[in-house]
Amino acid sequence: MTTAMLNTDVRELRQTSQLNQNSAVLDDAHVGDIKGAFGTIALDDHGAGRGLSAKLKTLLAIVGPGLIVMVGDNDAGAFATYGQAGHDYGTRLLWTLLLLVPVLYVNQEMVLRLGAVTGVGHARLIFERFGRFWGAFSVIDLFILNALTLVTEFIGITLATGYLGLPKVPSVLMAALVIVAAAMTGSFQRFERIALALCAGSLLLVPISIMAHPGAGAMAHGFTTPVLPGGSGHLTAVMLLVIGIVGTTVAPWQLFFQQSYVIDKRITPRFMKYEKADLCLGIAVVVAGAAATIGLGAVAAAHLPGPFTNARDVARGLSAYGGRVLGDLFAVALLDASIIGAFAVSLSTAYAMGDCLKINHSLHRGVKQAKGFYAVYAGIIALAATIVLVASDHVQGVLTVGVQALAGVLLPSASVYLLLLCTDKAVLGPWANGRRTTAFTSAVIAVLVALSLVLTGSVLKPDITAGQIEAILGACAAVALAIGAGAGIKALMARRAPGYVADVVDRSRRDDWRTPPLGRLGQAQFSRTRRVALAVLRAYLAVATILVVVKLVTMMFGH
Repeated sequence: MTTAMLNTDVRELRQTSQLNQNSAVLDDAHVGDIKGAFGTIALDDHGAGRGLSAKLKTLLAIVGPGLIVMVGDNDAGAFATYGQAGHDYGTRLLWTLLLLVPVLYVNQEMVLRLGAVTGVGHARLIFERFGRFWGAFSVIDLFILNALTLVTEFIGITLATGYLGLPKVPSVLMAALVIVAAAMTGSFQRFERIALALCAGSLLLVPISIMAHPGAGAMAHGFTTPVLPGGSGHLTAVMLLVIGIVGTTVAPWQLFFQQSYVIDKRITPRFMKYEKADLCLGIAVVVAGAAATIGLGAVAAAHLPGPFTNARDVARGLSAYGGRVLGDLFAVALLDASIIGAFAVSLSTAYAMGDCLKINHSLHRGVKQAKGFYAVYAGIIALAATIVLVASDHVQGVLTVGVQALAGVLLPSASVYLLLLCTDKAVLGPWANGRRTTAFTSAVIAVLVALSLVLTGSVLKPDITAGQIEAILGACAAVALAIGAGAGIKALMARRAPGYVADVVDRSRRDDWRTPPLGRLGQAQFSRTRRVALAVLRAYLAVATILVVVKLVTMMFGH
């Protein structure tokens, strides 16, 4: 070891020890130089160089968390959902993607704030601030949904490789080995380079779209004209597909993954603006990819009549239109998306388990230093691959439907915990939510609860009518408005009370503010109203999840 390397190690150890004494960071591996795919930022580099070149180098070093989490969301399930939207309704549902942009940004921006400021994973924060009872529910939700989501990623792998003429068993085993090996190198930087290379592969949808050239006028009209196509006879199917688009675009695993990945990359509050730029880049890529898939689904449907079954139908339709090469390219894009999704979902699970078990969980560590973390990561991949290899096509189809259903049902859960953490001034201090962000997120949660109720109803009652869906949405809107009005009246009365002092968050010097050690925080105290509201939501989610699982099991047995 050279003298320079030894001095660097000593410097990092001193700074790590000092930071750990004054912040909530729990793992020494989460403090040190930022080693991104495209550059390194030293721990003691405080950005003295403020020129354009220095800013660009900093951005390149920071890029990763936002881009990976967003591109990972355009996974096998998304290909199926977007492909069906294009196949059944052409480009007329593109407008739904624009509505999701602010939702994606606000949710993920809150998550990256939590990661950069606290240095503690999402699951661990929930346990520490809300207690084991609420924490257990949030993690159980995540593990169930992640396990099923990972199965759909391997289903996507089999669809893509099967279309390309590759045998199923070797393809699944090879994909599983690649996914496991990429994370077990003991180098965060090496893993991120692999992940970003796969993200670059997702851009393959651009030349495919150029070759298939879906109508530019129809694409523009789909973005700018919000309609529910199909007429009254198809309104129920359209509304459920819209809910499916929401469910596949706003997924609970994203929250757990991005927060832990930001921490593992050692990003701190002073790099917040660069991480927000990274997030915006990721959102632009995910929307472009989703739009391209919908457009390609529309082209495929015009040349391959018949009902939509899975993403492979899009490849077949494109092949019928433009030749085998076009179909093969789409299959490669599907394979790439499935592998990226498997990376992200597996890491989300392993990070959360590391938080729960309080074990080392960092890609900076080798297998010997984080055996439990890598065991969870490899174990869930092995389980998903095994299920895909032994399950029949019918069971795989039911599982794909099940992931979409459960994702929709569980949508509100993760968002509620996220909002509670981001309004907690003890956790985020000057980085806590402002009123506008809180109001917007509360409205989003209300919408997600309504959509969850509709989706639960549609799973339990497949012949649900458009009128019944509208009744559910109307009732949810009335309840949300009543709650909002009550909160507004309460706030207005508090302001008019004698001695009222506005609760203003001091945001000065926030670049240097970090969450204090968890031992100093203790558990948050909920009001009786909040406890009742959380209990009602939790009870609904538990019952709905059980009912959906029972329904899926009966479907597997052909009933």
